[in-house]
Amino acid sequence: MKIERTKNASRNIVFGILLKLYQIICPFIIRTAMIYILGMEYVGLNSLFASILQVLNMTELGVGIAMVFSMYKPIAEDDTEKICALMQLYKVYYRIIGIIIAVIGLAITPFVPRLINQESTIPLNIYYLYWLNLGYTVISYWLFAYKNSILQAHQRTDLISKVTIVTNTIIYVIQLCILLFTKNYYFYLICMLFGQGLNNVVTAVVADKMYPKYKAKGKLKKEEIKEINQRVKDLFTARVGGVIQNSADSIVISAFLGLEILGQYNNYFYIQNSVFGFLIIIFNSCLAGVGNSVVTETPEKNYRDLKKIAFFVEWLTGFCSCCLLCLYQPFIALWAKEKNLLSNGIAICLAVYLYIITTNQLLCLYKDASGIWHKDRFRPFITAVVNLAMNLLSVKYLGLYGVVLSTVLSMLFVGMPWLIHNLFSSVFKRNSKDFIKDLIIYLGVTFVACSITYYVCSFFGDYSFLHLLIRLIICIILPNCIYWIILHRKKEYSDVIHLLNKIAGGKLEALPGFKKYF
Repeated sequence: MKIERTKNASRNIVFGILLKLYQIICPFIIRTAMIYILGMEYVGLNSLFASILQVLNMTELGVGIAMVFSMYKPIAEDDTEKICALMQLYKVYYRIIGIIIAVIGLAITPFVPRLINQESTIPLNIYYLYWLNLGYTVISYWLFAYKNSILQAHQRTDLISKVTIVTNTIIYVIQLCILLFTKNYYFYLICMLFGQGLNNVVTAVVADKMYPKYKAKGKLKKEEIKEINQRVKDLFTARVGGVIQNSADSIVISAFLGLEILGQYNNYFYIQNSVFGFLIIIFNSCLAGVGNSVVTETPEKNYRDLKKIAFFVEWLTGFCSCCLLCLYQPFIALWAKEKNLLSNGIAICLAVYLYIITTNQLLCLYKDASGIWHKDRFRPFITAVVNLAMNLLSVKYLGLYGVVLSTVLSMLFVGMPWLIHNLFSSVFKRNSKDFIKDLIIYLGVTFVACSITYYVCSFFGDYSFLHLLIRLIICIILPNCIYWIILHRKKEYSDVIHLLNKIAGGKLEALPGFKKYF
């Protein structure tokens, strides 16, 4: 089966952006209600439980990634029997994973209160709250979760986006009513648990309707199961590393600095993560297409595609980092009150964090699409261990700065160089010097753009809506002008214009400023 990579990617990006806008605005409203009705400690508690459950999700081991990757080839060959057998195996694995998470989650229950600083004043039963969050995670594996894989492998994540918008709307309305009229956090969590089940069921119905010939049945050959299990083993250290990297910060902040500080930090991280969520849409939308390209195209063609994607992503990421840097403080002050502001230094660190983590995700796109998990199996784990060690050592002396800087430095100086080496030796089969040079150039341009824009925005320093709006206008215009002045002569610029024109159905050709590129 031939996959229309550009068409599917562009469709997924459009619906992914709509979903992300929805997932920012609606939870933002819920979060705001929680801040003003329940208090900042409840926001911190939400973040802590999410981090604990991410640790439990290590038991997923990367099964989902391995299964979707295993479907690329049989889909390309239209091998229905093998796809059905893969779905059956995926179903069995996810049932087992759900049971393991439930057992381990219940076993660690007595230790949960120790992760909360003793100064917490929340009057509710922490165990009940934790069990409700645990149930939310377990249901996500037991109820038809394996059917997501067929939509992902066919590059139809736009359908998943549509389902999520519909089901989440129901849940968000109910949750908001609960906060406004009952102020009952238990009911809030029960509603969240119900929503996860509803989303899984509706997604399964859509998958069955779109691809009725794919049923979870049949059995793979022992050699094929062994090959998949090897991929899962290779992904285990990556999974552990990713969980530690994503969860360590919140757990360390809660244990050493308290739930209120965690809640304040999480407000900043929520915004940063929302921006990152938009950027990740590009990677998720392109993953199946890149995977198909790695299988069918030459290393040289894939390298050219990497340079093209890197140019676009680094420009976009630099712009987003600049916006965070200049808009963080006035936005937080207007949204969550000035008393919940953190220092300017934390805002700068998180803007840098966004840039580094997005660049790293660009590289992970090709790692996951090409399936080089065996060669890359130790890198995420070592990076995460370094991050955790630096967290524990620095939080006592540098506080919140130590936690954020540990994450940034471990990724920049341990994880990314290692990942670049693995990619270029295995996938692109060439020296990485030219690509690293490009990354340094993009980093330099981003530093210049951010510095100039931050200086101009500093003249509008009051925490008022008017000054926030002026800063936003400056951030939209100034950094992009700087990027264009410095980078528009690079070959990748015209390549990206051609790609965007293709996605836009040829409409860019008619615009005066773009005619010379066609």
